[in-house]
Amino acid sequence: MPVEMETASSTRCCKKYGSEIRRFATAVAWLLVAFMGMSTAIAQTPPATPARLETLRLERAEGALLLSTVLDIQLPETVQSALLKGVPVVFVARAELLRLRWYWANRSVRTTVRHMRLAYQPLTKRWRVQVAPGEISATGVGVALAQTHDSLPEAMAVVSRLSGWRVAEPEDLEADSRYRLEFSYRLDVTQLPRPLQIGVFGQDDWSISFNASQAVPEELLR
Repeated sequence: MPVEMETASSTRCCKKYGSEIRRFATAVAWLLVAFMGMSTAIAQTPPATPARLETLRLERAEGALLLSTVLDIQLPETVQSALLKGVPVVFVARAELLRLRWYWANRSVRTTVRHMRLAYQPLTKRWRVQVAPGEISATGVGVALAQTHDSLPEAMAVVSRLSGWRVAEPEDLEADSRYRLEFSYRLDVTQLPRPLQIGVFGQDDWSISFNASQAVPEELLR
């Protein structure tokens, strides 16, 4: 008799735990379905980018290859707020001329870089733009262009336009070769003040970038 009671008790216990396990498994299954749905929704939504290329044009002048671009850049409120607090931001444009080779990897012929530093001056309430071929120091050594503007849109019009930028010299181009220009543009967070770099790393508001590729027209190589 005691054996039978023990067996019945064990059976009820197993049924109880089995029911709880099934409920737990069901809950986990629903959570997985919900998570997968969220992941799918996120994957199907392309990330918004505040930089868009409107114009990219190549031309020859005195044998050199010149690049002109117009970008539409919408600065997020986070970036504008940092600027108004006196934090300068630097945009970097990079152009790389590649010689196309069917028998081997393409060869990099020339790489040209331009740094554009945008800063707000609270005392004068004006915007300052500095342009240089390399990183711009606090003293402004090596700056090729420095301008002040009354408003942010006026300053951004300078920062987002490249006109007649010399990206290749006459000796870089051969009539019997084919070339492609790789162009990139980005807000360089590595040139922000170091404490701010840690806070903005990986944030979408600070991920302003654009990449484009264009073949050099044959008529420009004649």
